[in-house]
Amino acid sequence: MVRFLFRVLSLLALCVGVVFCVVDSIASVSASQVIMTPLSAAWINAHPGSLMAIEDLVVTRLGDGAWLGLRDVVLPQPAFAAMFVLSLMFWMIGYKKPSPAGRFAA
Repeated sequence: MVRFLFRVLSLLALCVGVVFCVVDSIASVSASQVIMTPLSAAWINAHPGSLMAIEDLVVTRLGDGAWLGLRDVVLPQPAFAAMFVLSLMFWMIGYKKPSPAGRFAA
């Protein structure tokens, strides 16, 4: 059940990443230059209150240094790349290794 949940989360993150990629591609073609939306801008456009809640949670649980690292390293990354990496992480968590004995082993 947990593997299924992580696989579904992986699929959803992949779909969101593809949508971000298509939106950035359309904006890049229309502007005749490369445009990549940072994760922070996409997050603020989607739900601005949740970013502040995450900031408060990280600062209270892990400290100011963790939030500064997150803010300076993760949030400026392109939104599509961040979602693809998140999708890959969820897929790796939900991955089931094949049996070494083969398909028909008891």
